[in-house]
Amino acid sequence: MFKKVSIIGLGLIGGSIATGMKKRGLVERVSAFDIDPIALQNGLEQKVIDEGVDSIEACIVESDLIVLAVPVLSMHETLLSLESAFQDKSCTVTDVGSVKSPLIRTAEELFGELPSNLVPGHPIAGSEKHGVTAANPDLFEHHKVILTPTDSVSELATSKVAELWRALGANVIEMPASHHDGIFAQTSHLPHLLAYALVDVLSAQGDSLEIFQYAAGGFRDFSRIAASDPVMWRDIFRANQTEVLNSLDKYLAELGDIREMIAEGRMEELEEVFKRAKVARDHFSGLNE
Repeated sequence: MFKKVSIIGLGLIGGSIATGMKKRGLVERVSAFDIDPIALQNGLEQKVIDEGVDSIEACIVESDLIVLAVPVLSMHETLLSLESAFQDKSCTVTDVGSVKSPLIRTAEELFGELPSNLVPGHPIAGSEKHGVTAANPDLFEHHKVILTPTDSVSELATSKVAELWRALGANVIEMPASHHDGIFAQTSHLPHLLAYALVDVLSAQGDSLEIFQYAAGGFRDFSRIAASDPVMWRDIFRANQTEVLNSLDKYLAELGDIREMIAEGRMEELEEVFKRAKVARDHFSGLNE
């Protein structure tokens, strides 16, 4: 499918794309750049990549595909380094960030519009583990990938990126960036925020060792995502601040209502909340089977 693919940012997602393409014979050569030389060394040792280079400009030479797997707030300088790639229409560029509107705004500020060969994307897959050492060639199997191209993006570039994700086993969906950011503020960003907050609160208590020692499976399942990369999530909350705050305010209001129900002994009302939630959860589970 590609002669040379360049991965900018060699972490879990970038590494999984690289090793997934290699496993399926989709690429002849994978080059990578990362600000952390240890990540490049690990990628080479694990044969995730074929070469690691010390600059974006050197990495993208003669690339058919460039994958941007850098933190959301690093996009400005990253896009500036890719100006030559945006002029080469034989090269396709995509990203994997979980917030899409900031990328599009930044590109429009720099270039007047989203370049015709830049296809914003977001694979809905991950792990509490991070770094290239956690790369998994099958990470995207049976997962969704959302693409959010604007009208300025060519259909050819979008189809190339969609075809790549399908080859990696993913289901591809397109939607506007603003709609994407609103959905994931509620379904991904807010749950991560709650998990971080819960673990932080419990670990600050004097008996935290005993609390974690006797934690049941439900706590372990929910708190697992608090092991995710803190820097990445800090940047996500900054980039998607408005949508996250909207979701958080609604949740805090619901928590306030539930607290009053418990404090005032309104157990039948509390049970109704639980019943509604169970019906919604059961319906959600059916949709994803």
